[in-house]
Amino acid sequence: MKQINDPGSWNPYLAGALSGLVAVASVLFTGRYFGASTSFVRSAGMLERLILPERVAANIYFSKYLQPGGSVFDWQWMFVVGILIGALLAATTSGSFRVQAIPDMWQQRFGRRSGLKRVLTAFAGGTILMFGARMADGCPSGHGLSGVMQLAVSGLLALVCFFAGGLLVARLLYGRGGQQ
Repeated sequence: MKQINDPGSWNPYLAGALSGLVAVASVLFTGRYFGASTSFVRSAGMLERLILPERVAANIYFSKYLQPGGSVFDWQWMFVVGILIGALLAATTSGSFRVQAIPDMWQQRFGRRSGLKRVLTAFAGGTILMFGARMADGCPSGHGLSGVMQLAVSGLLALVCFFAGGLLVARLLYGRGGQQ
């Protein structure tokens, strides 16, 4: 288990404080709270519009998020790009960046030749996550982080459920961890 002062990671208190400052800056400069799931819908619609524009125009779901001929490059889409850039910066500055198809923890649990199982599990998990995010009309960052910043009971409840679900799935996949 990693310690808080492990040289291969950021201090979680510093990372949390910086995330809070970004959230405050987001509200201050854009008037919007965190949220990312809709940007994936917009990106999918934008890509599909390149191939079948008439299908996207006729799709009520996409028309809710895409303006005809409009761009999806708004604050929310840039937020997702910022998450990718921030993760890359955090990994490189902490010295923990590496390209790896199958994480060590997965290999220890399922073996070195479990690449297909990893891809299928990631796809199934992503599908369930996006289905849940669309059903809830928002994502963990929108409901959890932004909801808690507004002291919304629903946001706190959502965040507790996200953590409980994550703990349950981690326990199912990896067992009890380092305990004998």
